[in-house]
Amino acid sequence: MVWSVARGYRLDEATAKDVSQTVWLRLIENIDTIKDPERLPGWLATTCRREAMRVAARGRRDVPTDFELDVEDEGPSLDEMLIEDEESRIIVNAFETLDETCRELLRLMTIEPALSYEEVSELTGRPIGSLGPTRARCLDKLRLAISRIRGAG
Repeated sequence: MVWSVARGYRLDEATAKDVSQTVWLRLIENIDTIKDPERLPGWLATTCRREAMRVAARGRRDVPTDFELDVEDEGPSLDEMLIEDEESRIIVNAFETLDETCRELLRLMTIEPALSYEEVSELTGRPIGSLGPTRARCLDKLRLAISRIRGAG
């Protein structure tokens, strides 16, 4: 099950193995916190989804290059980086307020390379025709959560 969840995020075989190993390590680290053995499959699946998304997101940021950066290339200013970090924090915090259904659907619909609606339907167990409207409702919830966080900050 852990392997199939990891591969469901379109990770290459080596990365999926790393994700699977990390999930089993997390289980060993948290074995004392699991009180109901019947809930273990859900815990494993959730842990695997989170790790796969973390690794997939990191992979999108780590772009290998075959050239050296010019020392004079200043890149973004400190102010620009701070603003980007703050925006990212707001989005992540807002995303975490969504229910598991919305988080899972939005993750699946935004990973690269993109999954087809058929694949998302299969992974979520939702009918294809419900994916677009559900995604729209989830995005509305995300926008509202972002607005609330910005208003509170």
